[in-house]
Amino acid sequence: MNDVIYETVVTTVNRDGKVHVAPMGVRYRPAAQGGDVILMPFKPSTTLDNIDATGHAVLNIVVDTRVFAGCVTGRRDWPTVAAERVAGVRLAAALSHIELAVAERTDDAQRPVLRMRRVHEAVHAPYVGFNRAQAAVIEGAVLVSRLGMLPADKVDREMAYLQIAIDKTAGPEEHEAWGWLADAVKRFRAGEAVR
Repeated sequence: MNDVIYETVVTTVNRDGKVHVAPMGVRYRPAAQGGDVILMPFKPSTTLDNIDATGHAVLNIVVDTRVFAGCVTGRRDWPTVAAERVAGVRLAAALSHIELAVAERTDDAQRPVLRMRRVHEAVHAPYVGFNRAQAAVIEGAVLVSRLGMLPADKVDREMAYLQIAIDKTAGPEEHEAWGWLADAVKRFRAGEAVR
């Protein structure tokens, strides 16, 4: 298995069709090994519950980093479009998406390993690359998702370093996303709920 982790957004639905959007690092198996996608959602999680219920998920490749920042700060209502071959949805903002079905599950007390078979793939817009501010927002979103696990001084140092990329290369979307993340850190430190 390829140990490189790629930051994506996974959309799932429950049996009633309620949509859940979650950033998730995924691994891709080489084409020679079937090209499957490996998901390792935490227990408990809505993503895992939904995949267990339906057997499907949709992997979304997005460059609008507001989706990453929004999901970790309680903003999970993103426009979606019906998937083509699985019961689910993709993000309307996705540059591409892969519709997935569970091929194999290896249980684990904390993070089961889900080997997902590619059912359908589509490209919706060209990928032009990330700017440094987009990468900073993704890293900031990871920090915010772990505020309860990381020392405050580590979060402060890393956020200050990431702020450099925001100041130099951010557009309006990245500034908005960064503002959500900075506000989440302040709310967490004030004892308020972040999500």
